[in-house]
Amino acid sequence: MPPELLTPRLKLWMPPPERAEEVVAYFERNRSHLEPWEPARPSGFYSRRFWEARLAANIQEQASSQSMRLFLELRGSGRLVGSCNFSNVMRGAFQACHLGYAIGAAEQGRGFMHEALSGALPFAFEQLALHRIMANYQPVNERSGRLLRRLGFVVEGYARDYLYIDGAWRDHVLTSLTRPL
Repeated sequence: MPPELLTPRLKLWMPPPERAEEVVAYFERNRSHLEPWEPARPSGFYSRRFWEARLAANIQEQASSQSMRLFLELRGSGRLVGSCNFSNVMRGAFQACHLGYAIGAAEQGRGFMHEALSGALPFAFEQLALHRIMANYQPVNERSGRLLRRLGFVVEGYARDYLYIDGAWRDHVLTSLTRPL
């Protein structure tokens, strides 16, 4: 079963394919806010058909412990306000993944992402049997850097020209959080 985590204000879950329209609406509503921070969207990204397939794949990937891609829903409203993705799960001696996250423009500065990740990180460590979760952010995104520090992430390095985002290669600060013993 796909996970469903509850925090005081949020439900973190994996919407089924039949909820694709709500996911499209979230991304359309936040298009100009999110696109400058993320790699170029694939063709069809803002379509129901794309998200029906992606949501089905999310559930399959979670079932095989390859990823856990959660959406943040404001409890009581049914409105999607963000996402947090534990992806690129690596096994063997590494037991690690990458964390990506996004919050809607209207929800910034209200503590939603801290609340969501405070609940999702321990669950991800346990559910995916991880030792390390890595999260990287652009140096100009000070809000993201503060969030990761508050959650206990430690800076491990600086990568020049790390990802091609918004028409240019962008530097990133590399951070990680290891599973508490």
